[in-house]
Amino acid sequence: MRADRSPRGADAPPRRVAIVLMSAVGSTVQGMPIVASLRRAWPGAQLTWVLQPGPATLMAGRPDVDRTLLFHRRFGARAYSRFRREVAGEVFDLVICLQPNFKGGMVTRLLRAPERLGHDRARARDLSWLATNRRIPRAPVAHIQDELFEFLDHLGVPRRLEWCFHFTEEERRMSARWREEFSRTVLAIVPRSSNARRNWTLEGTARVIDVAAGDLGLQPVLLGGDSEEELRDARRLEELCGVPPRVALGGTLRELAGRLSASDLVLAPDTGPLHMAVALGTPTIGLYGYTDPARSGPYGRFTDLTVDRFRGSACSDGGRAPSRATRPGRMSRIRAEDVVLKLERAIRSYLKS
Repeated sequence: MRADRSPRGADAPPRRVAIVLMSAVGSTVQGMPIVASLRRAWPGAQLTWVLQPGPATLMAGRPDVDRTLLFHRRFGARAYSRFRREVAGEVFDLVICLQPNFKGGMVTRLLRAPERLGHDRARARDLSWLATNRRIPRAPVAHIQDELFEFLDHLGVPRRLEWCFHFTEEERRMSARWREEFSRTVLAIVPRSSNARRNWTLEGTARVIDVAAGDLGLQPVLLGGDSEEELRDARRLEELCGVPPRVALGGTLRELAGRLSASDLVLAPDTGPLHMAVALGTPTIGLYGYTDPARSGPYGRFTDLTVDRFRGSACSDGGRAPSRATRPGRMSRIRAEDVVLKLERAIRSYLKS
């Protein structure tokens, strides 16, 4: 069907809506304002979100999501037949496919609905547009968050800039107890992304840790998962640093979110915890070179703290058009001095009155 088809009228909202967005943690965070906006506009609708098991834990306790459906990617090709059996017999009024790739298209096609809304053909990769019969209009490349908001605009739903993790009281107490372990301002450092090309050098990270702990009076703490690679990097950083950082790797995604929220500053490459920290309101220094921060960087706040070597400059230029391109090798162009300047700016602008 044509992309310029009139949006559903506000007087006839759908009753059962499925949202397909089952990428990594960062994408899940970017989906939070979408479900919050749909819930406010369509209070009587049943909202179902299709997620992967890991990111789904971040959605626990959300009042704006009635149900989560899990897609188990670890089962490979069998994941689709498993998912098909789970949704057999169900019918939705509207499916919104926010994931324009093969996996998103396949899952969207397995959900029965008279209307399946997706990206325009130019942005729908892997022929995923074939799974939809209604599409948002073609538009220039934009920040990923803005591209998701285009779905709300097409549906006539007002945007809500709302990110909320809905921590329980016990989770809040756990985060507070963790923060009480440190007497100094906490600089949480996430050294590694799942995509190694997004990572900064350990040598550069070590130099920043030494300056942060010595000259700036901060308490560097390593956060992230406890994979073999992350543990190896932590050991190497302990060797490289004059003052080794505290190591707080491991735990659940919700525990990581709580620690990011309890920290005073965060330093990370383009990875899920960076988007979590920004959403939580913790001042975040983002390190970019492989990907374009104008497309995948912090959204709406802390953009002045971004170190941008994607375009060759250490500072992000908010006036240029975003790019989907990737640039291998650019992360190594980030200098420790660039990062220290952003740390000083964060202390001056966000931590001191």
